[in-house]
Amino acid sequence: MTIHRFVRHLTPEDQAASRHLRLPFPYDGEGSFEVRLTYQRGELSPLVPFPRGEGRAAAVVDLGCEGPGGWRGWSGGAREWFTICDDGATPGYVGGGLVPGEYAVVLGLHRIPAEGVEVVVEVELPARRRPEAEGEHPPSPGREDVRERQATRRLPAPAGMAWYAGDFHAHSRHSDGTLPLPHLVAAGVGAGLDFLAVTEHNTVSHHALLPGLASRYGITLIPGQEVTTHRGHANAYGDIGFVDFREPAEAWRVACEERGGLLSVNHPLQDDCGWQYAERGHALELWHITWFLDLMATGPWALWERWDQSLPVIGGSDFHNPDQGFPLGTPTTWVLAEEDSPEALLAAVRAGRTAISLPQALGAGVLLRVDGELWAVGADGAVAVDLEGQRTVVRGERVSLGTPAGGGLVRLETPGGSLIAIG
Repeated sequence: MTIHRFVRHLTPEDQAASRHLRLPFPYDGEGSFEVRLTYQRGELSPLVPFPRGEGRAAAVVDLGCEGPGGWRGWSGGAREWFTICDDGATPGYVGGGLVPGEYAVVLGLHRIPAEGVEVVVEVELPARRRPEAEGEHPPSPGREDVRERQATRRLPAPAGMAWYAGDFHAHSRHSDGTLPLPHLVAAGVGAGLDFLAVTEHNTVSHHALLPGLASRYGITLIPGQEVTTHRGHANAYGDIGFVDFREPAEAWRVACEERGGLLSVNHPLQDDCGWQYAERGHALELWHITWFLDLMATGPWALWERWDQSLPVIGGSDFHNPDQGFPLGTPTTWVLAEEDSPEALLAAVRAGRTAISLPQALGAGVLLRVDGELWAVGADGAVAVDLEGQRTVVRGERVSLGTPAGGGLVRLETPGGSLIAIG
């Protein structure tokens, strides 16, 4: 047994110099290694008290790993230890393929208090503990075939195409979610979704597991990575490998383009992780779960007026925990595609064939574009509002609103101004 021990006192000056600290160690073929991180998180004391600041840690140090073969994984601030073995790894990390050479623990200096914080990192070879299990497969919620769901919805679509309902933003225990990956997938089926993008923070450890789970549960699973930094987050979609969050944001987009993926800017107005880069990516997560804090808020519309309006828009629940009180598909993104394969769905997003709505279970209506014509379905009595503020009252359960002037986005809201759908 060998233990490499690193002790560092991290200061705001260290964070200002670099957001990441590498601690290299040798691996000589022991078959596994375990990494442990210890530090005192403390509690943040904001200068001005604010409700959502209560209970936040004063120190947050992220945890990750890389080796001779490239990036091994990331758990951010969600874990304080992980194990990588020849035959497996802690969720969030890639197991197998261990070759002798230099590996490194990668620390992220996310939040460092004024007085600094002492961190202790221990690397034990071979590992003392086995990786935690992925989790048992829960029973699949019973539901009809995707073609039957299409027939039940009766949504207008061109011949040979259909609208597929899904969620483009969700997390499991492969990053900072609380559900094992199979349970997350089963929850997506239970929410009536046709597809679900699993977008873990700075890791692609879950990608290899998605095809088997998609087949088992009868849902399309889109591989994703939430490229996560202190200046903003973006989802890289597609089975395209790891996108290095330490590179400039423009490099994320280029990597997606070169590998056949798609980059979407996430929650551009959210709390302390709003989008602060000039890069615009290929799409925008305009409707994020945080908009449900006030569905009458107009901040996202003010942002959209100043964004690149040629880009497609999508929605994402950013699901982490069932205890948060909302299901997957809050909001629901609708994609008009020839089929529900990951490739076809992402191609449809690139082409701008998307719409967003409240969860299907609420039955609140949708706005859909078909060959340039805007349709309101299940929205009798709602109001359609274009980017110029022109308002049209919807009368009927399935109504054509014609072709919007300028072709810009239209929102559907209640007469009182609460958001229902975007199309």
